[in-house]
Amino acid sequence: MTKKADIPGNLIIKPAGRLGEVQEYYFSTKLREIARMRAEGKAVLNLGIGSPDLPPAKEVIDELTKHALFNDAHGYQSYNGIPELRQAFARWYVQWFGVSLDPEGEVLPLIGSKEGIMHIAMSFLEPGDEVLAPNPGYPAYRAVSSLAGATVREYALEEERGWLPDLAALGRQDLSRVKIMWVNYPNMPTGASADPAFFEELVAFAHRHRILVVNDNPYAFILNSRLHSILSAPGAAGVALELNSLSKAHNMAGWRIGMLAGHRDYLQVVLRFKSNMDSGMFKPLQLAAIKALQSPPEWHQRLNAVYNERRQTVFELLDTLDCSYDPAQVGMFVWAKAPSRYKNGYELSDEILHKAHVFLTPGGIFGSAGDGYIRISLCSDGALYEEAIRRVGNLK
Repeated sequence: MTKKADIPGNLIIKPAGRLGEVQEYYFSTKLREIARMRAEGKAVLNLGIGSPDLPPAKEVIDELTKHALFNDAHGYQSYNGIPELRQAFARWYVQWFGVSLDPEGEVLPLIGSKEGIMHIAMSFLEPGDEVLAPNPGYPAYRAVSSLAGATVREYALEEERGWLPDLAALGRQDLSRVKIMWVNYPNMPTGASADPAFFEELVAFAHRHRILVVNDNPYAFILNSRLHSILSAPGAAGVALELNSLSKAHNMAGWRIGMLAGHRDYLQVVLRFKSNMDSGMFKPLQLAAIKALQSPPEWHQRLNAVYNERRQTVFELLDTLDCSYDPAQVGMFVWAKAPSRYKNGYELSDEILHKAHVFLTPGGIFGSAGDGYIRISLCSDGALYEEAIRRVGNLK
């Protein structure tokens, strides 16, 4: 019988055991700290979180507004999205990734791709299973795997290897209990990209070890001239799924529109879980998403011109901090190594936050392999980076 003393805080029942070591998301707690500092009159510049500050295309907003005025737009929708949206995603994949998908079974719209990460974990994982998750890597991969009851086995990403996994070394391990391997290219937080040869090697690895590889691909369009999908690799249909999103590519993070692509049998399993979690996506959002997916190359070129200008200023900020970085990295963040005078990225981040009132993300939140690094988002007005350079420069 549970004793009252065993129950945290004022709760009358204990949290579910599945929460285990899963903690509140780092940025959730950090935003509260920044809010407290601002309430104290400190003008903190938040350069850490990757929430796009630019709007979607006007025609996308107009499409949402137009359809939201229709009386029949507000009811429940199907769990797998309207056919027109699935067709639009399929056309998008042909246009940009050279991958043909059947919109009837190989495309599943999601209420954000983060939802899909959880759905995949809950659909395929259970206690006794193991998962391969990148270190450093998006914390959600580890969190959802643990919530599903699986054991997380981290695989190292190293700068010397271009932040790609050593598949030969992994293959020498006992992988008999591994069901899923999470990968993320273009990579967050490191900005590394992967080419078709790597995806072919990864698919062959997955076949040898009977592992489902899930590539999380939301950063493909940001400062990246080579768009690749794991689904283009021969044999991928049997062992690979891919998540994608409009959050970064179309400045629609708060709209929560993503998708999962892959073999229909895998997607049908995910749909069984998903259909018990939501009641479909608001139809005007789906229709606006179709408009966004039709954006011409010029839309992405204009967006990337802004990000490229910001990135150059972030490089100046990193030079001021004496950090080292790869100027060829892609995506909407810049990953940089902290100078050796700091014990780790946390120490650098805390010093700059409290002395200059500038928040930079410590790389260690993405795993122990990120301890020596920091990450800066490109989702702020360019003037804020200039101000950050001035403040950091004044510390010297």
